[in-house]
Amino acid sequence: LLLCGLVGWIAALALTIEDFKLLKDPAYVPSCSLNPVLSCGSVMATDQAAVLGFPNPIIGVVGFSVVVTLGVLSVVGVGFPRWIWAGLWLGTAAGTLFVCWLIFQSLYRINALCPYCMLVWAIITPLLAVITQQLWGGDRRALRVVAEWRWTFVALFYAVVLLLVFLRFQDYWLSLV
Repeated sequence: LLLCGLVGWIAALALTIEDFKLLKDPAYVPSCSLNPVLSCGSVMATDQAAVLGFPNPIIGVVGFSVVVTLGVLSVVGVGFPRWIWAGLWLGTAAGTLFVCWLIFQSLYRINALCPYCMLVWAIITPLLAVITQQLWGGDRRALRVVAEWRWTFVALFYAVVLLLVFLRFQDYWLSLV
């Protein structure tokens, strides 16, 4: 929880800083713009980068701050009522759905990938898996099955995303060989 929260928070903060630099100086080339495919600048210039009217990474900075706070408190032994875990699970599940939408947008509408965004893509499902275990791991009902299969879902998510990224940009990747 703490590790995923920190990685997500750092990625969201870095992207927010890059976005502010780009807003301040339109000629600025973000440090995460590496080539035609891995290009934060072209992603940040789209409508999808500010779905709610402000840069999406701000959502990550706020959301991952909550995760880091709960992670730190968990590490020092603070126990939380089930409703806290349920709320965190709902927020993380919503974040996962948002990430899935952003993956689709990046691959098929924007035609570019943001390395910082991909870092958030990479940690959101393990974060959901950890919270799922915490919430339903000891459950005797059907939800326990979801907790038991959580890492399979994470591996499947990774496999699908990697395959989609490869297929979408295969001409570029193969030109590098």
